[in-house]
Amino acid sequence: MPVNSQSSIRTSLNGIRCLSVIDAEASETNFSHDVEKDAGPEENGVLESPDLTDDEEVDWDGPDDPEKPVNWHNSKKWRITFTISMLTFLTPFASSMMAPAIDQVMREMNTTNRDLGSFAVSIYLLGYAFGPLIIVNMPMLIVFRFLTGTFGACPFTVGPSTVGECFRIEERGTALAVMNAPVVIGPCIGPAVGAYLSRAAGWRWCFWLLTIMGGVALVISFVSLRETHPPTLLKHKAKGVQKASGHPVARLDKEPVQTPLKLFLISIRRPIIMLTMSPLILGLSLLAAVAYGVLYLLFTTLTEVFETRYGIVTNIGLVFFGIGVGQIVGILAFGAVSDAIMKRMAKGGEMKPEYRLPPMYPGAAMIPVGLLIYGWTAQYYVHWFVPLLGNFFLGVGVITVFVPVASYLVDAYPTHAASATAATTVLRSIGGALLPLAGPRMYEKLDQGWGNTLLAVLSLGMMGMIWLTQKYGEKLRTDPKYKLNL
Repeated sequence: MPVNSQSSIRTSLNGIRCLSVIDAEASETNFSHDVEKDAGPEENGVLESPDLTDDEEVDWDGPDDPEKPVNWHNSKKWRITFTISMLTFLTPFASSMMAPAIDQVMREMNTTNRDLGSFAVSIYLLGYAFGPLIIVNMPMLIVFRFLTGTFGACPFTVGPSTVGECFRIEERGTALAVMNAPVVIGPCIGPAVGAYLSRAAGWRWCFWLLTIMGGVALVISFVSLRETHPPTLLKHKAKGVQKASGHPVARLDKEPVQTPLKLFLISIRRPIIMLTMSPLILGLSLLAAVAYGVLYLLFTTLTEVFETRYGIVTNIGLVFFGIGVGQIVGILAFGAVSDAIMKRMAKGGEMKPEYRLPPMYPGAAMIPVGLLIYGWTAQYYVHWFVPLLGNFFLGVGVITVFVPVASYLVDAYPTHAASATAATTVLRSIGGALLPLAGPRMYEKLDQGWGNTLLAVLSLGMMGMIWLTQKYGEKLRTDPKYKLNL
């Protein structure tokens, strides 16, 4: 059979040989980004078939193939990254937008239960806005917030995997920082916008704005997003080869057929296995969960603290900017040093995922520092700027924990990055949803000083996860006896 170099059809000099259709790990990887895409081989796999008279494979046209996502023009890769970043922004923005308006909502819903009010804000994270537009009572609001959070989870799980497929490991830190920044910056901007809208037009307009923003984002996504999953792109390439040659091509004839139900069950099972059976993923997920829980605990209590202790009412949404500015500074710092640290530690050799972790040490330390400054200065009514300064340090700390964790998972589990991210998102979101429920009663018993000291001690203890991952991460990733059966 003639060789078509444009289609990368290679004929073996050894004639017929037995080919494995799918290896054990890739047998279930027949959906997008572990879950969302069609069946395919490993990230740089080939398309094979034992039915051909020659050993034919469809692969990239070498490492510099322009069709390979990592070789796309930078403008295309960054357009996709910014689009995912925009989608990622919407969900956390929506999750916290309601926080300043919760008193207004509680009055309209005829409830005085403060725990229920906090839960109405944080329930969004358990699902991670059309339903709340028509709600008539508090339980209905909570249910619809859960559902909208469910549908808003996609960018969190698919996004890091998509960005990881577009950028080489030495470029990935900056790109993932840009993509993940809205996860923690969005919740800081949301309350400021929500406070203004709820005062000017009523709290329901928060959800009208979200509906408009979602519609615009949908249109932009259709225009800007492209398939990036290498096995899926190779499958499309194989279809083009088959159509042009009229000859059956490899994987197209041998793909196992998976029912939607089986794909759904796999998509549920794999993140659970990774979360429960991988000490790496569990440890980093706990670290992220505590950081996210502390962040949302403050989101549900900042309004009351600054209204009752400092008399700030009209511009109450601006108090969230202390955390927001800190996160912007943190993301700029991490983006500037992450890839440089990776290259320096590699010294021209292998770039290991553990090289993403050093920036986490100073970053994670800023969380307890920020909590102590915020808690004790707020308790003793020190000028409002000082507790906001504490929130600034907290913001720097949260972002420099969250982004390296996401980057590490993409680097450590490139084939199953979406599932690893989903596992972390589950635990992180549970922490963000449930820890705020303890906030009102904790502060009632311990006040701001000792309450935030307790959170600071908890955050400080979780820093041990960084050291454990750096020391044992490579062994747990590479030793066959720790291999996950996915």
